[in-house]
Amino acid sequence: QVQLAESGGGLVQAGGSLKLSCAASGFTFSMYCMGWFRQAPGKEREFVGAINWSGDSSYYAASVKGRFTISRDNAKNTVYLQMNSLKPEDTAVYYCAAGDTIGKVTTAPAYWGQGTQITVSS
Repeated sequence: QVQLAESGGGLVQAGGSLKLSCAASGFTFSMYCMGWFRQAPGKEREFVGAINWSGDSSYYAASVKGRFTISRDNAKNTVYLQMNSLKPEDTAVYYCAAGDTIGKVTTAPAYWGQGTQITVSS
């Protein structure tokens, strides 16, 4: 059974940092690209960033580039999202996702997590 379990969400002040984790099970983690998405209230879910199988290439939405960093630990079957310089507009439910290519994880992931809430206060 495939599971993606996000953790690390919470409330943070603007300018602060948070690190999300997503623990994967039920599939061969090292063979999947991983991505992060977010959905703010009243808005569609949007792509945040993605990382390839080995972790040596990552891609980001323009809105978070330079502030967010994705990394992965294949030995722990875990992907991370380090978020710095957070803004109130980063408030959303954050989801991790898995796909067998960068193209697929960006547009049509095979697997989704349940999401974790991030609230950034001004």
